[in-house]
Formats: sequence, structure tokens, C-alpha cells
Amino acid sequence: MFTLFHHPFSHQSRFIRLAAAEYGIPTEYVVERPWERRDGFMLMNPAGTLPVAVENDGPALIGALPIMEYLDETRGFVAGDKRLMPNHPDARAEVRRLVEWFSAKFDAEAVGYLVHEKLYKLEIPRDQGGGEPDSSILRVARANMRNHLKYIGYLAATRDWLAGPRMSFADLAAAAALSCADYLGEVPWDADESARSWYSRVKSRPSFRPLLMEKVLAMPPAPVYADLDF
Repeated sequence: MFTLFHHPFSHQSRFIRLAAAEYGIPTEYVVERPWERRDGFMLMNPAGTLPVAVENDGPALIGALPIMEYLDETRGFVAGDKRLMPNHPDARAEVRRLVEWFSAKFDAEAVGYLVHEKLYKLEIPRDQGGGEPDSSILRVARANMRNHLKYIGYLAATRDWLAGPRMSFADLAAAAALSCADYLGEVPWDADESARSWYSRVKSRPSFRPLLMEKVLAMPPAPVYADLDF
């Protein structure tokens, strides 16, 4: 059994959930709140970060990129034209570059702040940093969101998919990040039609349905979140 320790609104976790679904991997999901620093979780990952995966009795796989590589090495080679990693080394390097961009840079400049300020702070105790969102942080994150959306739009307008002619891990990483911000109503879709059209294609895939069904108590999703024809 493939087990994923995740938080429903950790976009790096959502990325792996999408990849596992695309590869048809039966997965057990365990919700983890990393700020709680649960002993069992910290033993698996002393860094206390998400996602973490374990398959059967194997070692803990820590981080979205190492888990992505594991899935490609254990499932990709038999996936045929549904493989999420290209065969050519140059194309593989581009997929990895974009996955790193969306998992790290996009997180550090926009999505991570939006989710932390507007959602995680509702769950984190006040003595650990929870509370009201910081408007100055949100203002910067929103400005950065527009810049990243333009970059996604540029990629979508000049390629069939973000990294090339076929859907890849790059598309899933970007869509996972956007989905978290979209739930919060923090994606200015009117700013880039190419990005919006590309996201609609990814959002319409069966692998995306479980994400669109998730909700936060006392915080309903933005009106377009689950709308496939937004």
C-alpha cells in the first residue's frame, strides 16, 4: 500500500495526490498538521515538512520532488503514453525545472503565504503563530500571484502543455498550487486567458475531482473553485 502523509491544502501534497491518481495508484491518505510536530511523524521526517510517503515496509520518501522521482521510476516506465516524465533528457530537465519552480518559488513568493495567512492560521494555536491574516503579507503575495500567472500563461500559450507537447508532472505541480489559491479566491483568472484555459483542462481531469470536493470548515470555497467551465 502506498501511504501519503499530507495536509489537504498543502499544494506539494496535492501535487503527489494528483500524480498518484494519474498513475492509478491505490493510496491511503493520512492528514498531518506539521505544526503539531507529532512524534511519529517527526521520526519519519525530522524536518517536519510535507508531503511524506511510505510504500509497504519501505523507507519514508520525503518531499514532493523525491516522491515524484520515485513514482516515475516505479510506475512511469510502464505507463506508456501516460507517463508524466518525458523520455528525452532535455525534456526531463525542463519538467524538473518547472516542478521546482512551482513547488518552491511559487510557494515562497505567493501560494505559501496565501494558504498560511488565510487558512493555516485558522488551525494553528495563537501561541504558535495562529490568528488573523497579515494584510501586508497578503498584499505582496497577491502581486506576486499575478506575475506567476503571467508566466504560466506564457508557457501555456507557447506550448501544448506547460513543459512541452504532453501533460507532465509540471502541469500537476502548477495546477496543485493554483488550486489552493483558487479555493481562497486568490487567483485573478481574468488577468490571463491562456493560463485560465490551461487550468480548465487540468481541472477537468478525473484525478482532480477529489481536490474539488474538499472544503474547510467555516470557509466555503470561492464560487469558481469547483466550476469546470469557469
